[in-house]
Amino acid sequence: MRGYFAIGAERISKPMNLGNLLRSAHAFGAKFFFTIAAHPRAFEAKSDTSKAGDRLPLYRWASADEMSLPLHCKLVGVELIEGATDLPAFRHPLHAAYVLGPELGALSEGVLARCDHVIKIPTAFCINVGMAGAIVMYDRMRSLGQFPDRMAASAPPLKATSRER
Repeated sequence: MRGYFAIGAERISKPMNLGNLLRSAHAFGAKFFFTIAAHPRAFEAKSDTSKAGDRLPLYRWASADEMSLPLHCKLVGVELIEGATDLPAFRHPLHAAYVLGPELGALSEGVLARCDHVIKIPTAFCINVGMAGAIVMYDRMRSLGQFPDRMAASAPPLKATSRER
């Protein structure tokens, strides 16, 4: 995939959500992970079974003012708010840091003010922060990755790997 990305969350409080988001970030190839004003108990995550916290740089900022992103890195807010760009229509920047809102609430005015773009997943209501992050990372990979066009016909039969047996 071209470029790089990071992902994080503001005011995340649930350990399971932080762990799932961190594990997904590792799986999709994030270059770093971050939190803004996270609740201390969020870091008790046991759902990060890939131990991404040991493999990715993790930045814990107390506020949006403390954030320090690499040069040319665009901050992309992910929030279900009026005026946000629908994810399927969004052209991902080559260098991006995606920030998701908290489980109960929305991105703060301070974070929104720092965002270069704000996108939304076109759903009827808010979804889990870990799920939202995975959808955004998948869309980025699909958009910027080197994948052939989707196949119109069905794929050939697959053989089970040793892991599936």
